[in-house]
Amino acid sequence: MSAAKLTIDPHLLDGILNKTIDTVTESQSQIFEISEHSRQEFQQLHRELELVKQQVIEVIYKADRTEESAKLARTRLAEVSKHFQKYSESDIRDAYENANKYQIELSIIRQTEKQLREKRDELERRILALNETVQKAESLAGQISVVLNYLNGDLRKINELVQDAKQKQEFGLQIIEAQEEERKRVSREIHDGPAQLMANVLIRSELLEKIYTEKGTDAARAEIKDLRVMVRDSLKEVRRIIYDLRPMALDDLGLVPTLDKYLRNVKERSGKTVELHALGQSRRFPTKMEIAIFRLIQESVSNAVKHSDANLIEVKLEFTQKFISLYIRDDGKGFDMSKPAKSNSFGMMGMRERVELLEGTLKVKSRLNYGTSVYIQIPIQD
Repeated sequence: MSAAKLTIDPHLLDGILNKTIDTVTESQSQIFEISEHSRQEFQQLHRELELVKQQVIEVIYKADRTEESAKLARTRLAEVSKHFQKYSESDIRDAYENANKYQIELSIIRQTEKQLREKRDELERRILALNETVQKAESLAGQISVVLNYLNGDLRKINELVQDAKQKQEFGLQIIEAQEEERKRVSREIHDGPAQLMANVLIRSELLEKIYTEKGTDAARAEIKDLRVMVRDSLKEVRRIIYDLRPMALDDLGLVPTLDKYLRNVKERSGKTVELHALGQSRRFPTKMEIAIFRLIQESVSNAVKHSDANLIEVKLEFTQKFISLYIRDDGKGFDMSKPAKSNSFGMMGMRERVELLEGTLKVKSRLNYGTSVYIQIPIQD
């Protein structure tokens, strides 16, 4: 029993990745909020601590002053008590009350000082804990930023590579299918075209002697003339099939004349207005490059003829010192680029593959009822 083949859906993977990124981003925001709240509380407690420290200093100073006054009051009370016969009852009562007042006041100040010191110590512990919380939150936020960068960068690139690999696999299968379809098309065109014509030529050539014998020279000459037309048509059809498979004129005439001939044929077959404009100094390029450019224009024009319902198809080539620029535009019905491409649109995938092999760029612009434009720029390799 063979093991099941593991397949990865790039869209599902992308959805999981986006959900993970959203969750991590939300967590990062919450950590930022905790960090900011802790920082604000830290600042508030720090201000409160400074105030308490100032109050402690003031209370200590007041306690020292009160301690001195209380000491003097006790000394006075001791003196009055020792020599009470020298003092009046009022002096004794004042000395006692004054000493008691300072003693009570000092006790209250000492209690206040104790409370302020405890509050100061508690604030310092809270500030230390908050400072640790802020540092941990900032460290964790930094780590999450690294994770987000990884998720948005390297991991997303992995997903893009998976998606690209899947597209290339599908493209490879579609190329095989296209090759088979092309073989069927060529076989059918040869069978329905040149093969049928040649079979007719063979049959009518066998009848030629009989026509000459029974109907005379004029009839035989007319038959020969018809045979020449059939052979010429067959030869023309064979050349057209060969041209579609591989434009031999590229080797002899070059890119622009071959394109001109191809577009004139498209114009005759489709009945559409097809224009070619070549700008700059045209010259010969490596064969592979000329074939690739020809195929790119052929695919773009073929798409316009088949799918756009266009009346006008315009092809522009611009030759500069460093680049060849291709611009193919039609005035057809266009399409909505916001919608995903059809799964069988391997023609465009093939164009992108060719452009990538030439290290160029490809841009497609289209709007409903405003036609489609294809812009390709290919660097000229020295």
